[in-house]
Amino acid sequence: MNAFGLIQICLILSSSTIISSLQCNHLPLQQSKVIENSLRLLDKMGKKFPQQCLKEKMSFRFPTQVLQLRQKETVGVAIEEIFQHIFYIFSQNLTLAAWDGKALDQFQNGLYLQIEQLEACVIKKYTQHLWSKEVRRLKLKKYFQKIDCFLKDKQHDLCSWEISRAEMRRCLQLIDKMTRKLKN
Repeated sequence: MNAFGLIQICLILSSSTIISSLQCNHLPLQQSKVIENSLRLLDKMGKKFPQQCLKEKMSFRFPTQVLQLRQKETVGVAIEEIFQHIFYIFSQNLTLAAWDGKALDQFQNGLYLQIEQLEACVIKKYTQHLWSKEVRRLKLKKYFQKIDCFLKDKQHDLCSWEISRAEMRRCLQLIDKMTRKLKN
């Protein structure tokens, strides 16, 4: 990310912090739009899934129970943590990914802004105390560590990135499904 991009993020964050408290009531709708945009950017970043990578496909098994929580605030904390993990994964060694850099930057910026929004909206004192004791959190961490290790084992090659991109797509679709349930 270049200096201009960082300046843009800082300006957006400073104004979004003020606005964020007003937008917390509309968070499920906003998350739905962010996820829709993130999925579009994931598609735009790369081309079709390369045929040579089909033999390397791997099942990471997203821990769906992480999103099957009863309290909206706890789901918000879970989603925030998922976004943080995705942001971390997509901030690593991307040189061999051969993706559209502009779409990647927009994807990263969108995730970062959504993390900030969620942090401002979620009642941290209550939910993090409960969330930190949950086995669900450990399962989520293990899931993303598996993806991270896979990328490192494959030395961040093209196929490992394409497989990870496909997995992040599935992950975002699961979050979208959960946020749609919360809206009802």
